[in-house]
Amino acid sequence: MTNTGTNPGAKLGGLTVAEILPQDADRATLVGRIWDPAVGGPTPILIRRGRAIDISRVAPTLSALFEIDHVAATLQAAAGLPEIASVEALIANSDERQRDPMQPWLVAPCDLQAVKAAGVTFVASMLERVIEEQARGDWTKAEEIRKRITGIIGDNLATVKPGSPEAQKVKDVLLAAGAWSQYLEVGIGPDAEIFTKCPSMASVGLGADIGLHPKSQWSNPEPEVVLASNSRGEVVGITLGNDVNLRDFEGRSALLLGKAKDNNASSAIGPFVRLFDAGFSIDDARQAVITVKVIGTDGFVMEGSSSMAKISRDPLDLAGQALNATHQYPDGFMLFCGTMFAPVQDREKPGMGFTHHVGDAVSISSPKLGTLWNRVDHSDKIAPWSFGINALMRNLVHRQLLG
Repeated sequence: MTNTGTNPGAKLGGLTVAEILPQDADRATLVGRIWDPAVGGPTPILIRRGRAIDISRVAPTLSALFEIDHVAATLQAAAGLPEIASVEALIANSDERQRDPMQPWLVAPCDLQAVKAAGVTFVASMLERVIEEQARGDWTKAEEIRKRITGIIGDNLATVKPGSPEAQKVKDVLLAAGAWSQYLEVGIGPDAEIFTKCPSMASVGLGADIGLHPKSQWSNPEPEVVLASNSRGEVVGITLGNDVNLRDFEGRSALLLGKAKDNNASSAIGPFVRLFDAGFSIDDARQAVITVKVIGTDGFVMEGSSSMAKISRDPLDLAGQALNATHQYPDGFMLFCGTMFAPVQDREKPGMGFTHHVGDAVSISSPKLGTLWNRVDHSDKIAPWSFGINALMRNLVHRQLLG
């Protein structure tokens, strides 16, 4: 295996290693994946005392790892596992545009799991989805519609429990006002919106370029908590995600959701999955505050945040709606939980709100999860996704034969 030395001054996108790792990284059980040129494929890792430990002897994939009972305790007790590199070196080499291809780098901390997403789980973003629908993807109409819709319903949906009798009363009022929407249906109705974000193995990790469809004129980041679940529906940990969204495509038609959400490099996850252990639980996910910062090459800066405490549906309820008696995932799943962040800060023209530019640097952070940093480009300019499930299986067989 490659063994890269420590570089205390290592940075990624201007961020120090300390800013990318959780604030309490020394107490966290962090797992992830690296691309290791020495073996021509990905290797699951555990971060221990600033070093990346090869845990492929424990489980060859993160999907298999998450199937282990008491997985955090199992890893904490594991001994005799080989070191691959320092975490500083891995982070410094993760910038897609500056990396040394002969040294390892971090990739998305998921592999065979299905990548799912829950939509319209916060009131703020729910209203923006309604605006997109009413505007039919035309940003010039957004501000006028925003004023009209909020004039009808204001922010009185924040305390409404989805699927409750109170929610039905709100629905009746909005129907009478001609303001009901399919987004309100999944926002306060009994059934959550759960969709496939991208295929297994298609997500990118820390430092990778993230993709926008070249025809989109209205796009934004979506900073989210991502649940890591095994095949039994047990959420074993969480990480950060960027559910890159094309507002104009989805606004034109909800049936364009696939094109709005699933493009080359449009799903970013990382930098690590933090496993639940004695000092970290699902309650930390429920209280997490996710911040986002976009820095453009034009000098534009946008900052915002999303508090999981304001989510309309509990994370475990979302996981239960994804996997249950009617829908199974034998390799587990990663589930984006949605965001309340809906940027309206004007960037180009008054009333247009925010849209991405090529070259934007996007940082998504939370104190106990660290920072996911990526750079924006068009999906057709980013290196095509080529290492899928077949390639992984061939690589694992080859490594097993080599011993």
